[in-house]
Amino acid sequence: MPIISRKVVFIKLSVITAAIFAVFCFLNFSAGYKKVSASASGPTPSNTGAPSESSCTTCHSSFPVNSGSGSISIAGVPANYLPNQQIPLTVTTSQSDAVIYGFQLTALDSQGKQAGTFTLPAQSPQQLQIVDGFAGGNTRKYVEHTINGLIPTQFGSKSWTFTWNAPAERVGKVSFYAAGNAANSDGGTSGDYIYTTSKSSQTGTAVSDFDGDGKSDTAVFRPSNGVWYSLNSLNGNLISFLFGASEDKIAASDYDGDGKTDFAVFRPSNGTWYVQKSTTGFTAFQFGTSGDIPVVGDYDGDSKTDYAVFRPSNGFWYINRSSDGGFDFRQFGFGTDKTAQGDYDGDGKTDVAVFRPSNGVWYLQRSRDGFTGVLFGASSDKPVPGDYDGDGKSDIAVFRDGIWYLQRSSDSSFYAVAFGTSSDVPVPSGYIAQ
Repeated sequence: MPIISRKVVFIKLSVITAAIFAVFCFLNFSAGYKKVSASASGPTPSNTGAPSESSCTTCHSSFPVNSGSGSISIAGVPANYLPNQQIPLTVTTSQSDAVIYGFQLTALDSQGKQAGTFTLPAQSPQQLQIVDGFAGGNTRKYVEHTINGLIPTQFGSKSWTFTWNAPAERVGKVSFYAAGNAANSDGGTSGDYIYTTSKSSQTGTAVSDFDGDGKSDTAVFRPSNGVWYSLNSLNGNLISFLFGASEDKIAASDYDGDGKTDFAVFRPSNGTWYVQKSTTGFTAFQFGTSGDIPVVGDYDGDSKTDYAVFRPSNGFWYINRSSDGGFDFRQFGFGTDKTAQGDYDGDGKTDVAVFRPSNGVWYLQRSRDGFTGVLFGASSDKPVPGDYDGDGKSDIAVFRDGIWYLQRSSDSSFYAVAFGTSSDVPVPSGYIAQ
């Protein structure tokens, strides 16, 4: 019995020592920062691998980041979030031969600012804590383990669950960044593996996201046979779907709020919308008259597409809000303009916008950032705005004779890709009369 007792004490001391000198050394200590103090307070803030941050490999430098056999994962992040929504998240750090585990996570908007807040579960002793950090000119909040949250309850991994509270107003795309430490408990910082990961939650800004990965897919509708062809950005697979007639105007968007684009058409002959919702099935809705142009979008920011039309005869936009069934109208553009609405400022609401062929200028009335004009394209181009780079903002883009020309909003870079034929109808601009 005495021998067993001493062995138990030795194991406990090893775990505590490792907690002090290994896992909590989450890099970038100042010259006067003591490791014992860091151990008591948890990982040093701003080390999730997010923009303007490091990971933990400066201190735990034996191996490059993400080079081990383990991983870190974030579970529970929805495709889309709603204002004030409370979303449980679970972070798991895994590695089969590790002894103790740690992590740190933050949530940021497209401008690198803190997005939402965190709520921790009641625990005794407390395994989680929230700390403040500073990176990229912004104060950020971090969820991380405490000294009581290191030891796994099963071999090979450790999980932590907490709640993310979405912002009171839509802020566009929210990205979650996390770093994890799978430590060997040798009393030092060597031999530990650091892992990083990220996930994002959108607000319905991807116009033709048929695979639900948060990015617009390159897709066309072929009037000659009524078939949709989509090149999915998630895995590069080509899908085809028969829906609609040659005289229909396509109106693909997310009508049921599940994060995937639904196949939809607007039939001018009877002013009816036909929608094949990816979750709730088929529906038909009458809104508009002959001559109207469908201008689908989430104008009220509820993550569901609103039925909306642009009337060239008077330059008015008519919107049926999905959030409350209410009606909205506004005047913007000329009858000769091509509609080009999208979420150009990343606030989760569709902005009224037009492309003017006579001068190649895009006129955008952004719901948060106000009015602007951008020169991009030629008179014969078809505007195809969409979030092609996954930053939560619509990119200015045109379709010309089977070639897509894009100006990415994330870095203002230019990109061109050939897909389709000159007679095809580009799906991201399905709300535009072709």
